Amino acid sequence: MESVREYSMELGGKPLTLQFGKVAKQANGSVLVSYGDTIVLVTATASKEPREGVDFFPLTVDVEERLYAVGRIPGSWGRREGRPPEKSILQARLTDRPIRPLFPTGFRNEVQVVIMPLAIDHDYSVEIAGMIGASAALCVSDIPFEGPIGAVEIGLVDGAFVVNPGVEEAERSELKLTVAGTKDAVLMVEAGANGVSEDTMVEAIMEGHKVIKEIADFQETIVREIGKPKMKAPIFVPSEEIKTQVQQLAGDKLNLAIRIEEKIERENAIDEVLKEVLEALSEEFPEQESEITEAFDDVLKTKVRAMIVDEEVRPDGRRPDEIRPVSCEVSIIPRVHGSGLFTRGQTQVLSVATLGATSDIQELDTTGLEEFKRYIHHYNFPPFAVGETRPLRGPGRREIGHGALAERALLPVLPEEEDFPYTIRVVSEVLESNGSSSMASVCGSTLSLMDAGVPIKEPVAGIAMGLVKEEDKTVILTDIQGMEDALGDMDFKVAGTENGITALQMDIKISGVDRDILSAALEKAKAARLFVLGKMAETIDKPRDYLSPFAPRIIVMQIDPDKIRDVIGSGGKTINKITNETGVKIDIEQDGTIFISAADEESGRRAKEIIEQITRDVEVGETYLGKVTRVTSFGAFIEVLPGKEGLMRQGDAGEGGMPEVGDEVMVRVTEVDHLGRINLSGRLDAPKKGSSKDKGGQNRSKGKPRNSGKPRN
Repeated sequence: MESVREYSMELGGKPLTLQFGKVAKQANGSVLVSYGDTIVLVTATASKEPREGVDFFPLTVDVEERLYAVGRIPGSWGRREGRPPEKSILQARLTDRPIRPLFPTGFRNEVQVVIMPLAIDHDYSVEIAGMIGASAALCVSDIPFEGPIGAVEIGLVDGAFVVNPGVEEAERSELKLTVAGTKDAVLMVEAGANGVSEDTMVEAIMEGHKVIKEIADFQETIVREIGKPKMKAPIFVPSEEIKTQVQQLAGDKLNLAIRIEEKIERENAIDEVLKEVLEALSEEFPEQESEITEAFDDVLKTKVRAMIVDEEVRPDGRRPDEIRPVSCEVSIIPRVHGSGLFTRGQTQVLSVATLGATSDIQELDTTGLEEFKRYIHHYNFPPFAVGETRPLRGPGRREIGHGALAERALLPVLPEEEDFPYTIRVVSEVLESNGSSSMASVCGSTLSLMDAGVPIKEPVAGIAMGLVKEEDKTVILTDIQGMEDALGDMDFKVAGTENGITALQMDIKISGVDRDILSAALEKAKAARLFVLGKMAETIDKPRDYLSPFAPRIIVMQIDPDKIRDVIGSGGKTINKITNETGVKIDIEQDGTIFISAADEESGRRAKEIIEQITRDVEVGETYLGKVTRVTSFGAFIEVLPGKEGLMRQGDAGEGGMPEVGDEVMVRVTEVDHLGRINLSGRLDAPKKGSSKDKGGQNRSKGKPRNSGKPRN
């Protein structure tokens, strides 16, 4: 039996332990990561043979969330976990992005990394534990992998950087930054921020990389001691002969095709060149179409990159820092609460904002601390956006990731709930795409929110930056298109306001970028962001000061928490009666705050009046128009306020005598006794007898409150 090996280090002043050889030993590599009380099992498994019929590396990263990790039972009917929640999908993407570039080019064996949190202490990041575990499991396995990588979260608390902040520090942080990379370079950055400056962001990334170097050194020590020899898997690369012939056949024609400015026309021309090359080489290289296509792609990449680096000309004819034409429209769809259409070149996104009641919040059944979301951003990418056909399914990992990025970009500028008591959902529909639709959705969503009258603090815009680096030549590209993303070295998305960054996402395909490149890219992104914000302001420069007539009206009122039971009533009888009569939605919080959501102001006002009457105290000496609910031999019970009945005895009836059930009569309150019972008189000049509020008698204000000890609804 293999021995169990443990290795430990301090990470952000907290203990990190990697244990090998104890569990999941049939995987190619496995590790049990303990970070404080957070424990994560990570496995890496590869197929024995390459996957047939694919021209890409089939890597899958899965995060298997189990609610027992936080001591909870699933809320679903089956009481077991179902499809992965968005939180797990986002964690899987966070791990996939920095490890994917570190597998050998041409490696076609299937690789699956499974991250399974077994216990979660929210002061010790499960995401960071999972990423480090994925690297360690791959490094000690026989799977070809050019790691290790490290990963770290950086917060900004009271002006100081904090490594892997805990819950309390994270709540006070102006920045949530995740950085991953090798000891030589940063490979991935993901950030949300409250408008931090470009200089601060660069410093935070560099601070994270210092820690990454320590994590990488730690893993290298482990690999030297227990790492397995790497498998000799076949690597699929075109032969030199095929490369040479493809270059000769396609080179000059591709030079012309890549300079066609219009996307579809350019793609058609490139496809035509590929078709000619395949036909020309089909007899000499039968059954090798995939190799020919791969060699063709290599030539295409070389030609595009050379044009950008040597001539500083891009495929659509733009200069490196030139932004495609931008246009903005709002209120283009009737009846919805707010809409914005943002077009940048051949990328177009329609964003639609919907306002709902507080009860419309999204409830989360995950291992995270967040229990609900008041702001929801969804991103959809239908196949027609790129002129393709495919079955329409639910959102994929890319759509979920892009929606989360746009959501993170806009969260810092949303109004607080007490200032704008609405649940807000924005849906971004990508209608056309040629690069950076996620940043276009940020812009379109800002337009739709302002059109809906949501009082956001500042408009937010986003831009995607790219990079082409050849030896000592570096060109930073502003507003990258699809081809530049696919064939370039960096995809750097930056969103923010006029005053700072609110979200950032960066993926690097080369060995890494240094501080100078990062700083230059962020400064160019800022200039582009300000340009786009200016274009948006030409259409709408601030939120509308009114809501759509189709948006719900929300009235907020405050009552004594002790009276919540009166508004709800036995079994919800009272509140259901109010909603049935007025058509409103009512949400009540434990502190006595009531949110009334109505389709129109009149129904909302009526519901508020009813609640005010229910929660009013009956005053001795006051006169009320009451309704007789029942008559007995000793008197009539009359409802003077909703849910509040009093007794008018036979001898206290007015000149008309005792009323009948259903009659409305004017009565005066003569007494509220110490049990809360109300006595009435139909003789309006009748003197009051006493009240529980009197200072004399039993001094009842210091006694036990009515209904004390009974549970509240």
